[in-house]
Amino acid sequence: MKKIASRWVPHQLSLAQKEKRVECCRENLRLIAEGKLRVCDIFTGDESWIYHRKIDSRQSSASWVKRGQKPKVVVKRSQFEPKSMFSIFFRTTGVVHIDCANKGVTIDNQYYIENCLKPSIAALESDRPKCGAKNLKILHDDARPHVHKNVNNFLTENGISIVRHPPYSPDLAPCDFWLFSLIKGQLVTHSEAQSLKRQITEIVAEIDKKEYAKTFEKWKERMQHCINNQGDYFEHLLK
Repeated sequence: MKKIASRWVPHQLSLAQKEKRVECCRENLRLIAEGKLRVCDIFTGDESWIYHRKIDSRQSSASWVKRGQKPKVVVKRSQFEPKSMFSIFFRTTGVVHIDCANKGVTIDNQYYIENCLKPSIAALESDRPKCGAKNLKILHDDARPHVHKNVNNFLTENGISIVRHPPYSPDLAPCDFWLFSLIKGQLVTHSEAQSLKRQITEIVAEIDKKEYAKTFEKWKERMQHCINNQGDYFEHLLK
């Protein structure tokens, strides 16, 4: 017998959810192949809690010690540690908008419209003075604020359509499979949210613009991996 490590997954997918993942991926890839969905027309975004105190991962904090010597002590996080909710939007050419929610604020559909979508659209219109944000497409997950009818109406009014994204699929969301982990790996400890936001802004500004474009190519590759794996999670198959 061979001992095999457990595989952690974001969610225990049902057969219907796996089929939904495959359906969405096939549709998106078909639209891309037909030229009806261009990655240069997509902007994507999501929210993530980011802690103010940096701690190293178990792997990065590992070190060799002499016999009898105590290993390095790393204090794990408390659920009450200071943290801030960041929403970040980007496209193939770079970051579009960064929002840091004030402490105690609930991110509902109105907050999402006023503090995330409106500033993102304003930034896109500034970058595209001739055509503005019309005919662009947004890729975001099915979090409750994102799929509210007010959000859908707002996007429609601004000529922005929604790229299909299946539920329980962080492995298909560019912010989740790339940007947030990249940012968190470079952060230092901060005493308050504004200094944390400043560093995050500096980090995303220093990312080579080619990396943003590569991420959308990886998104297409990941959709194909999802199809090949019958809708199941596939992170463990990636090298």
